[in-house]
Amino acid sequence: MSDVVVVESVRSPVGRRNGGLSGMHSADLLANVLSALVERSGVDPAEVEQVIGGCVGQVGMQTGNIARTGWLQAGLPISAAATTVDTQCGSSQQATNLAYSLVKAGVVDTAVSCGVELMSKVPMGATIPKDKFVGKQYNRNYWKHHELTSQFEGAERIAEQWGLTREQLDAFGKQSQDRAAAAWAEGRFDAQIVPIEAPDGDDATKIVSRDEGLRETTLETLAGLKPVMERDPAFHTAGTASQISDGAAAVLMMTGEKAAALGLEPKFRIVESCVVGSDPVLMLTGPIPATERLLARSGWTADDLDVVEINEAFASVVLAWMAETGADPAKVNPNGGAIALGHPLGGTGAILLTKAMHELERSGGRRALVTMCCGGGLGTGTLVERL
Repeated sequence: MSDVVVVESVRSPVGRRNGGLSGMHSADLLANVLSALVERSGVDPAEVEQVIGGCVGQVGMQTGNIARTGWLQAGLPISAAATTVDTQCGSSQQATNLAYSLVKAGVVDTAVSCGVELMSKVPMGATIPKDKFVGKQYNRNYWKHHELTSQFEGAERIAEQWGLTREQLDAFGKQSQDRAAAAWAEGRFDAQIVPIEAPDGDDATKIVSRDEGLRETTLETLAGLKPVMERDPAFHTAGTASQISDGAAAVLMMTGEKAAALGLEPKFRIVESCVVGSDPVLMLTGPIPATERLLARSGWTADDLDVVEINEAFASVVLAWMAETGADPAKVNPNGGAIALGHPLGGTGAILLTKAMHELERSGGRRALVTMCCGGGLGTGTLVERL
């Protein structure tokens, strides 16, 4: 089978809740990113056969197959089919994995994966209706098999099970902020960002070109924050959990033969992908078995990885994953993660893939892993190699 190569990847800035991107329509935000992907890659958009998008809050402005709506609102060809998937936090990473599978299997030659979430307007829980007649998300038959917990409770239990301390989590939260601030100061994100013209009051607009979640952080400040859960012991605070955010990203992939025929220069090869099930009670340990599966299938080891992007849903998720994999902490989220930059749910997977690939180019590294935990007990994973 043909290699699946990545020609281009781009992302929007990640806007903070009620920040610079909050006045946008989700489809417009996605359309901006898709337009930039096509323009920067130089591909004829008529060559794109499938668009697979990730979005968690598929309600209101994000309902009705937003991958299709975003593509059409960008004025791109109607011939490209589109599908929107929900794999919770890993939605746009799984969208990438599905697009990769379509190309790898020979179903299509060229595909785009993407993701978007505007959490300022479509908040977490918006998809759970108040109308009783449509039913609840879970019932007693689920409880027969699994304790029903939340991601917050799962993160706390992970901290307990792996013997992590509040001080370790706070130190990781500060590190995320420090690394993100350094990345912006050094221009590390410049090549991957699509500046967004966003509404700014009546008939006015502004350009949003920087991630908005960065905050001045000290260990003393973090130590003084109130835990997010009332439990004993309590670990996580707003300084060690991902931020509610707005954002989008997109990735263009095709067969190596198609890239050559179109005269496009591939930048990366997708090596392996997966989505695995994990404990739905601990909820957020999925990156551990996802990484194990990817490394086993590829023959790589943790030492072969030059960059790792693992979603900082909570600090304990990353610290437990590092303890299990033995990965070099210096290579893990080298430019900060969701604690500092934000986590726009369905957009984050494609954002992390974009960050990882651009960091390989910038640093001269060769191999990267992207992995995420997902609500309900899932783990997504993708291995990429720079060509």
